[in-house]
Amino acid sequence: MSAVSDHPILDPALAPPFPVAALPVLRNVQLRKNVAHAIDVIQAKRARLVAEKTDWQELRTAAAAIKDETLANLPAYLEQFEERCTTAGGQVHWAADAAEARRIVLEILREEKADEVIKIKTMTSAEIQLNPFLEDAGIRAHETDLAEIILQLGQGEPSHIVVPALHVNRSQVREIFARAMGIKDLSDDPKALTAAARNYLRKKFLTVPTAISGANFLVAETGGVAVVESEGNGRMCLTLPRTMITLAGIEKIVPRFADLEVMLQMLARSATGERMSPYTSLWTGVTPGDGPERFHVVLLDNGRSSILANKTERQTLRCIRCAACMNTCPVYRQTGGHAYGSVYPGPIGAILTPQLQELKHAQSLPFASSLCGACYEVCPVKINIPEILIDLRAKVTDQERRTAGKFTDPMYLGLRVANLIFSRAWMFHCAQRMARIGLRVFTRRDGWIHALPSVGAKWTQTRDLRGLPKQTFHEWWEKTGNKRTRESGIEEVEAR
Repeated sequence: MSAVSDHPILDPALAPPFPVAALPVLRNVQLRKNVAHAIDVIQAKRARLVAEKTDWQELRTAAAAIKDETLANLPAYLEQFEERCTTAGGQVHWAADAAEARRIVLEILREEKADEVIKIKTMTSAEIQLNPFLEDAGIRAHETDLAEIILQLGQGEPSHIVVPALHVNRSQVREIFARAMGIKDLSDDPKALTAAARNYLRKKFLTVPTAISGANFLVAETGGVAVVESEGNGRMCLTLPRTMITLAGIEKIVPRFADLEVMLQMLARSATGERMSPYTSLWTGVTPGDGPERFHVVLLDNGRSSILANKTERQTLRCIRCAACMNTCPVYRQTGGHAYGSVYPGPIGAILTPQLQELKHAQSLPFASSLCGACYEVCPVKINIPEILIDLRAKVTDQERRTAGKFTDPMYLGLRVANLIFSRAWMFHCAQRMARIGLRVFTRRDGWIHALPSVGAKWTQTRDLRGLPKQTFHEWWEKTGNKRTRESGIEEVEAR
């Protein structure tokens, strides 16, 4: 089997359902501490800088409007981008799916006779599992982002969109670097770790002539590409190599260069809690004697067109990959990113991954949410994630019902029984009494139900239940409420 399909963390087709994948994470106390600490730091910085902007809500509205305009006219803007990029000396390739995108990139690298490439962090390349594919083809991909180096050398998987190694603390980083780089007596001081990574990468920057990048934005008006990052590795990859390959989803287009004024403000504050990213690189085509001599852009669909066709789900494609939604999500805080079984974790992953897979895989992800709405409140482009989650849940349920058969589907039968019981008061009261007797066996001394058998096990697998009270409200009312009402009525009559 190819290595491309041997990575269950990055392949929703192989990943276990979310509740199953989340269990080992919930038991990993150190990992949960690492995630919580990192999220708290990012959240505090973001809140401080967002508070500076008195027009923050207006900027959110403007950013959402820019993305909606783009999506409503996406074919025209993509064609405009291709025309302007080609005129500037670039070459644009169209990839319908992951397999075609991998093939295009490999063909370019074969033409360059490349046996290794340097990379800027790109979620899109992880989405199509490019690294293991290239490795199978004999081409070594060197990540240059600090977090990606940690994961690559430690043979780990990303758990966050902006900070992929968020779940790893500096002591663990020191162990990875000391082992992989052969450095003795390496300190866990952040400066020492950064210096070790810098020394490790310097030779790659100076000797590897081919680079692969993602794109934060593609500008239709100019045919240009924008990449933002915090370490300077992106700037090195964009200027030193002879050949540059940019892999980007078709939704990364913005219509005008002026739109970047809004989008860059929103991205920096939402992603890392900064007013502006330290390095914002923009380039268009090729310029003789300055930067890469050959420039390729691979525009990836890979399921995005099917998302675009759905009115409610279309807003998913507004996403600018800032990760604000996962930083505020109570579910992500407890489980981290690996439980989502995709390169896109958190609330955005819960809606994006199933749609990219056309609901063939990852059906458990839309249910990995409390629907608290915190993700919608912080999203800089106003993606109504709870609304999409509910819509996807309905589609998953309909899909399961069609597969299982209407009258053999446990959920359908359960809802029919519940409808019958709730429509008749005497049945409802009888069900309460029977449940109180039946659940008494499973109620612990602390008054909680921690485990149920059969179908109930799915519920208690991820949550505890309060045991049923000895007396319902109706029973209490019959004994005390009616009596008090009658007594107050008599007193009112006597007073008159």
